[in-house]
Amino acid sequence: MAIIDLRSDTVTKPTDEMRRAMAAAEVGDDVYGEDPSVNELQEQAASMLGHEAGLLTASGTMSNLLATLTYCNHGDEIVMGDQAHMFWNEGGGQAALAGVQTRLIPQSASGGINAGDVARNIRSTGNPHVAATKMICLENTQNRCSGMVMTPAETKAVCDVAHGSGVAVHLDGARIFNASVALEVPVAELTRDVDDASFCLSKALSCPVGSVLVGSKEFIKEAARWRKMVGGGMRQAGVLAAAGLVALDTMVDRLAEDHQIARRLAEGLANIDGITLDADSIQTNIVIFDIDEKVAKAPDFIKAMASAEVLVSYPGEQSVRMVTHRHISADDAEEALSRTSKVVRELQAAR
Repeated sequence: MAIIDLRSDTVTKPTDEMRRAMAAAEVGDDVYGEDPSVNELQEQAASMLGHEAGLLTASGTMSNLLATLTYCNHGDEIVMGDQAHMFWNEGGGQAALAGVQTRLIPQSASGGINAGDVARNIRSTGNPHVAATKMICLENTQNRCSGMVMTPAETKAVCDVAHGSGVAVHLDGARIFNASVALEVPVAELTRDVDDASFCLSKALSCPVGSVLVGSKEFIKEAARWRKMVGGGMRQAGVLAAAGLVALDTMVDRLAEDHQIARRLAEGLANIDGITLDADSIQTNIVIFDIDEKVAKAPDFIKAMASAEVLVSYPGEQSVRMVTHRHISADDAEEALSRTSKVVRELQAAR
């Protein structure tokens, strides 16, 4: 019985074309700005997202941290949704390394954050009793909200409020190309109003390593200085950038397949007694559902699924996450549904 790995799209492996490009990559010293493959990737990424310049980093977490370090001083405040990846899944780096405090506001029903909530939570630099708000953080797609997307209009509304108060907007766009494909709009429409944006190469785009941060030339120059300070300067990184160039050319359009398979998973899961899921809410490649406590605690359910050779992840509480990607076929999804149904029945019978 083959393992079906639905834990994350980070488990994807580079394509054969990527491996060939990596082996043949022209390289130089990127810390000196002399790696032609890195420079090409950074320029192409910035152009696609509608910004002036780009910076290759080791990970999305690093890109997000560099944005905070660039905009903020110790003791400043950043504002984000209460389900933000930057808050839940990045090791507390914003506090530990950037020295900022985080103010959480509710996620909206669509998975983003509401411009009105942002306006109410921006705090003045003129009050010595409070931390000054320096950055608003958006996330698109929203990982912990089943990969829901923010529309260009929702993004612009937040940016208008923030910019009216002199506050920068950073977009954690780890899966921004999933949002672009789901909304059928050019990715630049989702990033044009923010001050900077990051996206991951190593999730659904299937590269082995990397993230790209884009913004103004001035912003990227300062972010590059911070990248060096946190140990992120890489030398002949063109071997990694080469995979990224292949990904941007060949991997974006196929994301629609992942979305279709995720919707099929959601529809099937919603019909299993003991699982709660609104299948209509699934927009991209992430499916989060709740398992009834009468069936099992979520960690126990995940262990039982692993015994059935279906690997899933645990966002918390009674939630379970499945993520589709290029290694998951429509047949794999059907088999995963069959095994999930069997696991639920067996757990119910054992209680």
